[in-house]
Amino acid sequence: MDSDQQARRARVRIALVFAVHGSVTGSFVTRIPWIQDHLDLSAGQLGLALVAPAIGASLAMPLAGRVVHRYGERAAVRGLLALWCLALALPALAPNLAVLWLSLLAYGAAAGMADVAMNAQGVEVEQRLGRSIMSGLHGMWSAGGLIASGFGVLAAHQQLDARAQLAATAAVLTVLGWSVCGGLIDIRPAEDEDAPPRFALPPRSALAIGLVGFCAVFAEGASMDWGGVYLRDVTGASPTVAAASFTAFAATMTVARLAGDLVVRRLGPVRAVRVSGGVATLGGLLVVLADSPYLAIPGFALIGIGIAVVVPLAFAAAGRTGSNPSRSIAGVATITYTSGLIAPAVIGLIAQTTSLTASFTVVTALTAALVLSAGALRQTTAASAAAPSEEPATSGA
Repeated sequence: MDSDQQARRARVRIALVFAVHGSVTGSFVTRIPWIQDHLDLSAGQLGLALVAPAIGASLAMPLAGRVVHRYGERAAVRGLLALWCLALALPALAPNLAVLWLSLLAYGAAAGMADVAMNAQGVEVEQRLGRSIMSGLHGMWSAGGLIASGFGVLAAHQQLDARAQLAATAAVLTVLGWSVCGGLIDIRPAEDEDAPPRFALPPRSALAIGLVGFCAVFAEGASMDWGGVYLRDVTGASPTVAAASFTAFAATMTVARLAGDLVVRRLGPVRAVRVSGGVATLGGLLVVLADSPYLAIPGFALIGIGIAVVVPLAFAAAGRTGSNPSRSIAGVATITYTSGLIAPAVIGLIAQTTSLTASFTVVTALTAALVLSAGALRQTTAASAAAPSEEPATSGA
């Protein structure tokens, strides 16, 4: 098999890996109400438990570079994806809040490490193909999550025990994930290449790129967790219409990611992020100025469209930074996961002290910052065959 055929095969396989990874998340979130009822958790206790995955991911991601270096990318993706799929069964088996918290900590750690390894493989495949594919890969993650959530909703509607349903889903996804990894590119370090530290902090070169992702993920977390509340409390929407906020946001983000590579190939990463930031800022302004849900819902949809390609491009840029792509990706991923961890709490704190409208004014400001900070992606685009020419030298930064 020649290198072009290998790269094309690997593209299909890594896209399926992203879909499997997203399916685990989609399966879990639909059964959170069952877990809450089964353990008789208050809203506060559930909120405490749901912080654990992000903490686990943030703590474990710096370890991923060492795992990839030791075992090679294909084996690392296969093994870490299997751990992530198997971890899906743990939360529903927890007998109390303490064990649930530890289960979700392990669940998040497995998710984060698998996320780093599969993004490193995605960057490698993108570079070998010579064109942007990262947005589409993240679109497959979203699509996998949406499809799996449909099965989860059906299981909840049929009142299936989540312990049995999630265990069976974990088994199916583990087998599926293991099988699709066979066609990945097996990247191994050179014999004289030093191993990265066991716990590798983000390299300095990844910080500016990570801040671009931070802004996008903050807007994503705020919109997903607080969009429905905003519609209900600020615009007076009914519960059904308020629920449509997440649907509009998730659906438009998925479609935008699947189509995003075409935009990136035409505009280049820097222009694509600037345009995306402008679209998301317009959406944020609609949300802040909305006096009815029929103005706010399109606003949330535009935020979803606007931030869709930013994180994939941040990972792609990180993978072209420094001598160890996995370490750079882990650094950017850690920063973005931290943003997702703090966003809901920050939005709640601002809302409590001022108003939800003020909270989403902050979100709008962060999306506007994407327009200004997009140049951070330029420092690595010259080394990438996947990126077309960027702005001429006369363009502003």
